[in-house]
Amino acid sequence: MRQKITYKNTHHFSKKELQELFLSVEWSSGHFPEKLVIAMKNFETVYSAWDGDQLVGMICAMDDGIMTAYVHYLLVHPDYQLKGIGKELVERVKTHYKDYLRIVVVAYDAELKFYEYCGFEKADDASAMFITELWT
Repeated sequence: MRQKITYKNTHHFSKKELQELFLSVEWSSGHFPEKLVIAMKNFETVYSAWDGDQLVGMICAMDDGIMTAYVHYLLVHPDYQLKGIGKELVERVKTHYKDYLRIVVVAYDAELKFYEYCGFEKADDASAMFITELWT
């Protein structure tokens, strides 16, 4: 039985917790749990959602210390999606960075409506660009 979702501001996670969450949404970074543990410690801002002792969602952001913050990860376990957890995580980041000039997120087309629901606006004059396979 699900408990009330609790939210934490922590950078400390086990490899298993991160691997299970990231693989639940089919993100390839879940295959590198050791790196994820280090990444979480290095992010400026990390908020997580918990159902008891199960990690069910998280948001991670980086910032320049005064003007711009970048949401790098936002993920919610599929069993917990559409329950307000993602929106709550975004709200916590928005509150944390309320004095910044902007919060940036790179959203895939399927995610646009969610981010618009959270108050983000799609840029008409910008496109996300990636290098993902540096060592091929």
